[in-house]
Amino acid sequence: MHIKRIAYLCLGWFSLIAGILGIFLPLLPTTPFVLLAAWCFSRSSTRFHSWLTQHRFFAPIIKDWQSGNGIPKKTRNRAIILMWISMGLSMLIIARPWAIATLFVIGIVMSLVLFRMPVKAP
Repeated sequence: MHIKRIAYLCLGWFSLIAGILGIFLPLLPTTPFVLLAAWCFSRSSTRFHSWLTQHRFFAPIIKDWQSGNGIPKKTRNRAIILMWISMGLSMLIIARPWAIATLFVIGIVMSLVLFRMPVKAP
């Protein structure tokens, strides 16, 4: 087994687990992690990629993205708002300049990524 394939497989499972945790934790977004997992599995395991793209919960996310429909605008906006609320609270609690700067940069980058994602028409 090639190292690259193993790396994609590990990253795929890590991403999928993070996506599943994102269902329950407001700090973690589900959709980007599921999409990353699908991409990693497409490069490492046809079996896991097929399983994920046929899964009753995750398949619609992947199919919407692949069809160019993206994510619903309401979902995108909710993710951005919850992300900034969570990061804002973290900034207040931690109150260290390096942590505030890091969280702020992460928030800006993730906001840009989410705003660039295609939005599903209502």
